[in-house]
Amino acid sequence: MTARVEGKPVWFPGDQSATNLGRFMAAEGIAGFEALRARSVDEPEWFWDAVVRFLDVPFATPYASVLDTSRGPEWATWFNGGRMNVADLCVDRHAAARPDGAALVWEGEDGEVRRWTWAELRAEADGLAALLTSHGVGEGDRVGIFLPMLPETVAALFGVMKVGAIFLPLFSGYGAPAVVERLNDAGAKALITADGTVRRGKVVDMGAVATEAAASVPALETVVVVRRLGAARAGGVVPPGSIDWPGPATEPFPTRMVDSEHTLFLAYTSGTTGRPKGTVAAHAGFAVKVAEEAAFQFDMGADDTLFWLTDMGWIMGPWEVVATLANGATVALFDGAPDWPGPDRLWAYLERHRVTMVGLSPTFIRALMPGGEEPVRAHDLSALRVLASTGEPWNLDPWYWYFDVVGGGRCPIINVSGGTEVGACFLTPHPVEPIKPMSLGGPGLGMAMDVYGDDGKPVRGKVGELVCTKPWPGMTRGLYNDPERYIETYWSRWPGVWVHGDWASIDEDGAWFLHGRSDDTIKLAGKRLGPAEVESALVSHPLVVEAAAVGVPHDVKGEALWCFVVLVPGADGTDALRAELTDLVGEQLGHPFRPSSVRFTAALPKTRNAKVLRRAVRAVALGLNPGDLSSLEDTAALAAIGAAS
Repeated sequence: MTARVEGKPVWFPGDQSATNLGRFMAAEGIAGFEALRARSVDEPEWFWDAVVRFLDVPFATPYASVLDTSRGPEWATWFNGGRMNVADLCVDRHAAARPDGAALVWEGEDGEVRRWTWAELRAEADGLAALLTSHGVGEGDRVGIFLPMLPETVAALFGVMKVGAIFLPLFSGYGAPAVVERLNDAGAKALITADGTVRRGKVVDMGAVATEAAASVPALETVVVVRRLGAARAGGVVPPGSIDWPGPATEPFPTRMVDSEHTLFLAYTSGTTGRPKGTVAAHAGFAVKVAEEAAFQFDMGADDTLFWLTDMGWIMGPWEVVATLANGATVALFDGAPDWPGPDRLWAYLERHRVTMVGLSPTFIRALMPGGEEPVRAHDLSALRVLASTGEPWNLDPWYWYFDVVGGGRCPIINVSGGTEVGACFLTPHPVEPIKPMSLGGPGLGMAMDVYGDDGKPVRGKVGELVCTKPWPGMTRGLYNDPERYIETYWSRWPGVWVHGDWASIDEDGAWFLHGRSDDTIKLAGKRLGPAEVESALVSHPLVVEAAAVGVPHDVKGEALWCFVVLVPGADGTDALRAELTDLVGEQLGHPFRPSSVRFTAALPKTRNAKVLRRAVRAVALGLNPGDLSSLEDTAALAAIGAAS
């Protein structure tokens, strides 16, 4: 096991020349990584043009300029005048060059395995494209994708792209109202769904949800259904008048080339209050940015296989598909739960399919740790060479568990942070630089990142607001049908500066760290406190599995700190333990930050990609409206918070 240290690197790179980044720097005549990072920010047009050439991104019509900021950085456009299609980048060119190569591997919760070659993926996408065209779906039309993680889900994205339409990824766990709200906001003309799926051995009746939703979306004309249930339950519910998934085309569909700035997809983020925000990704900008990230941050090549524990409704779903396939690698998927039918399902899957890159969240690792190391160590994970994570800050013990137990102390943890509206990563380590525990390395290439204090000036050595001072290719092109909300949300605090809503810090060595959402900040007697710091202290106790820290109104202090903790199975939530946890926080953070209340709960409300919904915790604890809960995986967790004692 690695000696546990904080503040010093524990992973070190090997031969830089053997990496994609090393080859890129050699081709561009750049001596070192920090010089590349600086030049990529100072000269973004040079950098992104060089990326297009290095990764051989195909443009049917070459772009006339890389970047246009004539309307201001908020409305920057990229690869102007060019025409291309992400389906051509990710599927068509590989199907032509190596039709029998492995494009994807999928495994169902019941053990069924399906593999598609590049030729098979193209044929399935072409079949859907032909069907959509025959039903009048074309350039600019919006198409909902309400599917579990299936091979057809990947083909559906590219089938929609091929006709020049815009896909709308929807979380597979949504109820009908959430599906209706997003389809109506986008004015969706078509929907691709499934009759259902299976999770933890139980049927998830997506077909019934889709049937209810379709009846309330006036613009919807065509519904295509993937028959997933099969042996699990014959005759799943499907919307009246729907069409079965067409299967592979008998002849190639000619992919339609679109303008670089043509909308690729609309991804909705859940709002704390009000309607969800529809972010807008563009073909060339999103594809070039995420292809660069996979190539340079993960050092991905054609021999790699990547699996990310996500849903297509979250940004990491489109990210993993486009980034992986753009680099000619294999995307790995499964539906169902990672710990069903046994606690080692994920690890057995990674072993069976020789996965080389895996992406997991800190919360997921924390939830696994009480089960011990044996479920992981029982499997040969020697094929892994990169561990990835995103979604929230780490704390030390889970980070080392991921590094040592899963990665054997030999794989870098590429801990990235961005967001749906970012369309990419703001911060990330790179495999040519040493990596400190829990660190996000530094700014991604071409990303003009900084940390600002309340006065709008850069700060170092203390926590401030994470900002970006220049545009980047993957950024959202506004919010769908709501430009004022876009400016107000991201650009209104400091002119020309994107304020992301994350607390960040940069240490004396230049390593970057996140400290939670700034809108989750707790203010105790005028002192700001990030919930991640409190939660990290709590989960360092051997009896605590998970924790959520929130601020609640207090007449004297302004806010008081309440903590909700989940204990290991069999542990008792006694007053003595409550006092012990209160003291633990005070010892680690200082006496002023001792919680006013520590409450024991059976569960925390989380999304399926394992983000804790702190705003929901706070709202339920105070008896308030929790806002949009469409991303919540298990509503019973809200009742658990209400019953916490």
